[in-house]
Amino acid sequence: MPKLDLIQEVQLRTQLQNLIHQHRDLDTAIYSLEQTGTGDQLQLRRLKKMKLEIKDKIQAIENMLIPDIIA
Repeated sequence: MPKLDLIQEVQLRTQLQNLIHQHRDLDTAIYSLEQTGTGDQLQLRRLKKMKLEIKDKIQAIENMLIPDIIA
C-alpha cells in the first residue's frame, strides 16, 4: 500500500475520531434503550448493525494508518 501524504493522514485521523465518537454514542444509546426497555427490538437491531458497520470502518482506517510490520 502506498504511503499516505500528510493531508491524507490528517483527514483519516479526523474521520477516525468522528467514527469513534459515533460508535461511543451508539453504544450509550443501545445501553440506555436496553436498560429502560423503551426501545423495540427492531430499533435495537438497527442500532447494533450501525455500530458494527462503524466498527468495521474504524478498523479499515486504522489498518491504513498503521503500516504493516514484516515479521
